[in-house]
Amino acid sequence: MRSKDVKRRAVLAGACGLAWMSGSSFVAPELGLKASNSSAQSSQGKSAGGSTGSSALPAATLAVGGVAAASVLAAMRSRQQRNLQTRTCRNVDPDKFSGVCDQTGVTLNRYMIEAQRQGVVDGDITSVMNSIREATKVISKLVNRAPLSQAELLGLEGEVNVQGEDQKKLDVITNDVLKKALQYTGKLGTMASEEEDAPVQGSHDMAEAIMTGSSSPVLTDTGKYVCVFDPLDGSSNVDAGIAVGTIFGIFKEPDDVAECDLPLEAKDLDDDQVACLAGTLQPGKALVAAGYVLYSCSTELVFTLGRGVVGFTLDSSIGEYVLTRPGLQIPARGKIYSMNEANIDNWDQPMQDYVRDIQSGKGETGKKYSLRYIGSMVGDVHRTLLYGGIFAYPADTKNRDGKLRLLYEAAPMSFLMEQAGGKATTGHSPVMAIPPVSVHQRVPIILGSPEDVEECQKYYEKSDDPALRERCENRVKGLSTAATAAA
Repeated sequence: MRSKDVKRRAVLAGACGLAWMSGSSFVAPELGLKASNSSAQSSQGKSAGGSTGSSALPAATLAVGGVAAASVLAAMRSRQQRNLQTRTCRNVDPDKFSGVCDQTGVTLNRYMIEAQRQGVVDGDITSVMNSIREATKVISKLVNRAPLSQAELLGLEGEVNVQGEDQKKLDVITNDVLKKALQYTGKLGTMASEEEDAPVQGSHDMAEAIMTGSSSPVLTDTGKYVCVFDPLDGSSNVDAGIAVGTIFGIFKEPDDVAECDLPLEAKDLDDDQVACLAGTLQPGKALVAAGYVLYSCSTELVFTLGRGVVGFTLDSSIGEYVLTRPGLQIPARGKIYSMNEANIDNWDQPMQDYVRDIQSGKGETGKKYSLRYIGSMVGDVHRTLLYGGIFAYPADTKNRDGKLRLLYEAAPMSFLMEQAGGKATTGHSPVMAIPPVSVHQRVPIILGSPEDVEECQKYYEKSDDPALRERCENRVKGLSTAATAAA
């Protein structure tokens, strides 16, 4: 447990006439009554960033602190009950916002303020989203300026990332922009990026940096959230001016995670330290927020806080994201499929059969589907979300676990798609249920309109390939081999 958390809980314990024990429990010193934090913490962690304060305690402990303790605990319970009712009953409805400026509409900043006011998120999530907002404005400018600054922004950096992919100059630059913007919030414990070999600490201790006069702030583990991201998805398309994007996901750091003893530089991490940080990363079902930013003819930010999906468009005239797509819902079925069909002969047989049937009009709708494929996940998923249909990057004979990364591509996109009424699967298993065994673990993914994904799943269910089913089931069990998890 982080030292600040220990101090905070110790203060609270003193106010209630309780003694704080290091084993995450409050102890009534005279009665020996122990009140575990675990149940209250688990209920607090179920909402999207809904931090409700300290744990409620058994009534028997009221006798220890007298009237003062009773007042404190009554106030705590009242506040928790109000917050719980808020989180379970309210959505952020922009139509009910008062005093919206006619010239700007609902900005992202206004939306997040309302979400925090209604108890949908806490201040830490708001800070993280503010950093993503500012960083992606910079990235949007860099992408738009790239053709005019080819020497500085286009071409290869000369390095290879942990996936074995040649890094573009913009890969490195955008990763640095997003990473630094997030670190300075002070709200993140850990970050993981496609462009980083290992997870990095998520916060800078600015106060200590100022006191010591250090030009390089000291890294500290102070935040309670974990952010994962792909800073520039589809960067191989940048030179051609094709749509690219940023993908992000935010997890709440587990309360019982061990504190990691980390060096300042990620490259100095040993295997135990990498394992310690990777242990803070969780399956997609633990996400509290996720989204993407599409850089194309316009810059669009689409995200979810666990209460549906909304879309904002960057208005360059005022430098703000403005709400343009409230309450996004994917159509129940589409007529477009989006995947790299050049690899069809190498796919698993169920996927081959499904695609050939919808191509020829032999699927459940009896209509022929059209192929639309950009080669940038953000662009393809964005179109699928708006028009319906199915997107897939399936496994093949060369890549038995597909090509897309679980933590910062597949899981965030699956969470967002499900919040918009869609579905996401690997074929046999839900993507959201897969626990990561490696930061850069790859998984096959099929997502989109619910009826289209369900139809595709039926082909997998009918398959008599036991090896295929076993691979899917092992991912959910966290039994992927080192070779499977490696890039």
